[in-house]
Amino acid sequence: MAKIKIYTAGIVVIGNEVLSGRTQDANVKYLGERLNLLGIRLMEVRIIPDVETAIIGAVRDMSRNLDYVFTTGGIGPTHDDITAASIARAFGVNLVRDPEAERLVRSNYAAPEEVTPARLKMADVPKGATLLRNPISKAPGFQLKNVYVLPGIPRIMQAIFEGFCHELFGGEPIKTREITAFLPEGILSGKFEEIQSRFPGADLGSYPFVRDGHFGTVLVLRHTNQEIVDALAKEVRLMIRSLGSAPFED
Repeated sequence: MAKIKIYTAGIVVIGNEVLSGRTQDANVKYLGERLNLLGIRLMEVRIIPDVETAIIGAVRDMSRNLDYVFTTGGIGPTHDDITAASIARAFGVNLVRDPEAERLVRSNYAAPEEVTPARLKMADVPKGATLLRNPISKAPGFQLKNVYVLPGIPRIMQAIFEGFCHELFGGEPIKTREITAFLPEGILSGKFEEIQSRFPGADLGSYPFVRDGHFGTVLVLRHTNQEIVDALAKEVRLMIRSLGSAPFED
C-alpha cells in the first residue's frame, strides 16, 4: 500500500507585543482550524520577538522541515516591522520596492500626502516574492518559497489567507470528536492508554478541568478515518460508564 503523504505546517508569530502579553494572539487558532480542514497538519508554533536573528532562525528551520510556513506580524509601517527584510536575509535575496505593491499601498489613501515613506515601506518585499492580495487595507502579504508572510491584524490576515488557501496542497482532514467525563484524569488514564494501544494510528489526548468544584476530563479523539473515530468514541463511552460516570458530547 502506498504511503499517504502528510502535509505539514508551522506558524511563526512575530511581535514583542504578543510576548509581553499586551496583545493576545488570535491567528494561531484560526490558521490551525483552517489548515486542518485543508488536510494540513500544524506541527509547530513559535512566538518570537521583533529581532532579525530570531526571525531568520525560525523561518529557515521551519522552511527546511515543513511543507508550509506562515508568519504573522511585523509587516506594517513602523520601525520595528522588520519581517520582510528578515525574510529576505533568511533566503539570501535583496529587499526591493515592488511596483504593484506600491500601487496597491497608494490606492488605499485618498490624498498623496498620506502616502508617507513609512507607509511605502509596506511595498518592500524580498526579490522574487509573489504578492498575496489584501482586500481590506490593500498592502499585500507575500510568499517566498514555502513561506507565507501575513499581517498580524486578525481580520486582514484571515482575508489574505482565504484568498490563496485554495492553492495549498493538503491531505485527508483530521476528524475530531470530544467526549467529556466528570472523572479525574488520573482515574481515566490507565484505561484510556489501553484504548490508545489498540488504535496506534490515532491521536488521543486528555485535558483535565475543574468546573463548579468538580474534577473532569475532556477526551479528544483524532484520526483521518471517520469510522476509526466513531469506533474510538464507542470505546471511550463504554470506558466512562464502566467507571461509574456518564459521557457528555456537544
